[in-house]
Amino acid sequence: MSETKEKWIHIWNDFEIKHPKAAKWIYQIFYFFVFSMMVTVFQYLVFTFMPGILGIELAGREFMWPEKEMHILGVDFTWSLLGYNVLYDAGGAVMIGGGLGYFISYETGSFLAQCINFPLQRNVTFKSKGNPVYQAMWYFIAWIVISLICNGFNNLWMPIASAYVPPAVYNLLVTFITGGVSMIIFFFVFKIIFPEGKAE
Repeated sequence: MSETKEKWIHIWNDFEIKHPKAAKWIYQIFYFFVFSMMVTVFQYLVFTFMPGILGIELAGREFMWPEKEMHILGVDFTWSLLGYNVLYDAGGAVMIGGGLGYFISYETGSFLAQCINFPLQRNVTFKSKGNPVYQAMWYFIAWIVISLICNGFNNLWMPIASAYVPPAVYNLLVTFITGGVSMIIFFFVFKIIFPEGKAE
């Protein structure tokens, strides 16, 4: 095992010397992906279990802004940038997985994931020595903008998906669609806000 590891280290070091820019991009993309997947799994667990912990009362409380009535693929729902529709089963009873309960769970999971992601990406992936307060501020702003985009997009398809698939399945879809969009945008945001080199 150690011989194989030493061989790969030698190959990587040789590649790094010959192609420093490409090696840096590969290193950053690899660690960015690994850390992003870690926090994506964490978010999925929060999205899946926290609505149940918060209970049926919050799941049945509507919280949406702005509200726009829509009808897509035979499903009537209200679209919004913030908040989620209350979900009902075939008998008209409130289901866990929507309403204010899901909104709180989504934002909590997403925010906590960024609290984990920020130091890992800053210190390990991009090895940045920039001002951490400035970087955290821009990271927070980027997270808010990306969250609004993802919320708006999710609210177009989640009500339809909830009519056809169980909550655990669309939680998985929400996690990976949101995570995929966020990963692409965040990688380039990080390249800007996490300058490499010595601290200024």
